[in-house]
Amino acid sequence: MAQRFRLGTRGSPLALTQAGLVRDALMAAHGWDDVDIVVVSTTGDRVQDRALAEIGGKALWTKELDRALLAGEVDACVHSMKDVETIRPAEIAIAAMLPRADVRDRLIGVDTVDALPHGAVVGTSSPRRRAQLLRHRPDLEIVLFRGNIDTRLGKLATGEVAATLLAAAGLERLGRHDTGVAIETHVMLPAPAQGAIGIETLADSPALALVQAIDCPTTSICIHTERALLAALDASCHSPVGALARREGDGITLAAELLTEDGSEHVTGVIAGEDGPTLGRELAADLLARAPASVRHLFGG
Repeated sequence: MAQRFRLGTRGSPLALTQAGLVRDALMAAHGWDDVDIVVVSTTGDRVQDRALAEIGGKALWTKELDRALLAGEVDACVHSMKDVETIRPAEIAIAAMLPRADVRDRLIGVDTVDALPHGAVVGTSSPRRRAQLLRHRPDLEIVLFRGNIDTRLGKLATGEVAATLLAAAGLERLGRHDTGVAIETHVMLPAPAQGAIGIETLADSPALALVQAIDCPTTSICIHTERALLAALDASCHSPVGALARREGDGITLAAELLTEDGSEHVTGVIAGEDGPTLGRELAADLLARAPASVRHLFGG
C-alpha cells in the first residue's frame, strides 16, 4: 500500500484493545506489516455525568468517528456494535464483524442478585440492566454509573455502590477474566449486539473489500438480525430491550424481551427461521402486538 491503512477508534482502554484486534486481523489477512490506529475523541467519552439518553444517545459514540471517516481522515472505524445506532448514514457501510465474544453480563460485587441486601445501591447506566434488575428485585436502588471499566470498578471498590453489571466481553478483552460472575442469558438477555466488534468503511471505498476479508459470517448474520429487531421496534436509548440471535445449523433463533423502565411489566418472545432480518421484523411486530401499553409506548407502538 502507498499509505498504511488507518483505523479510527475511541481512546478508552477497551476501544484501543478492540482496535488492536482489528489491526491484527487485517495484518494477518493481507500480509501487512502494520496498521495505523487513529484515536478520535467522542462526546460520549468526554461527558460522564449524565445518561446517554439525556445528551444524544448512541450517536455520542459514533458521530465524531463518522466525521473522520467521511472526511477521509481514516479508512475504517472500529465500534462496539451495541453502541452503534440502528439507522446509519447511507455513505457508511458496516463492512465486517470479528467473531463475537461472550454475550453475557457479569455481576460484580456479589455472587448473585439475590445476595444483595434489601435496598442495596446498584450502579448502571443501562436502561435494560436497570429494568431487568428491578424486575427481579424492585427494592433495589439503581444509580447512574458511567465511565470506562476501571472507573466503574474503582467506584465499586470505594463503596459508592454495592454492585454493578458489566459486559463479559469487555472484561475479557482487558484480561479481567476473573472479575464478576456471569449471568446466564436465560436469566438476563444481553443488549442487542453485545460482545460484537464491528468495522465500518465508506460504502464506495476500496477499504470496504479489504475489511470484508476479516468478516465472521455467523457473527454478522446474528448482529444484523438483532439490529433488524431494534429498527422495527423503533427502539431508543430510553427503551429497555434485550435480544440474542444464535446460529443453529442452517437457521437462526432470536429471543427478545421488552420491559418498562422499572421492570414492573415485560413481554418476551422467541422466533426461529432462516432469514435473520425477516425474523427481527416479525418478532418485533409480535412483541409490540402482545406488549402492555406501558411497554409499547417506549417503543414503536
